Amino acid sequence: MDITYALQSLRPGSEWSLNGDTYDGLQWLEPPVWEGGQSKPTKEEVDAEVARLKQEWEYTEYQRLREKEYPDFRDYLDGIVKGDQGQMQAYINACLAVKEKYPKPGGVK
Repeated sequence: MDITYALQSLRPGSEWSLNGDTYDGLQWLEPPVWEGGQSKPTKEEVDAEVARLKQEWEYTEYQRLREKEYPDFRDYLDGIVKGDQGQMQAYINACLAVKEKYPKPGGVK
């Protein structure tokens, strides 16, 4: 995560430019708050939001890993249409194996 994601999260739709990749290069282009603009976030706010977004990204990594390995759901639907319990169970077993391989943080599946 970087400062651009944090700024978009903190002040959606705001106007700014960034020279480099640090807060020091941030130029706030919004009109003043009293003219309907959004206030420039402080460095501390931006740093905290970068940390929060990074933590959220890391916490949800298991979802991205699982998504790549889950079997095609059409296999399950095909099993339903054909009434093939073995095919449906094979799909369920494959999904459970992926969940086991990439557990959700905190132990909840």
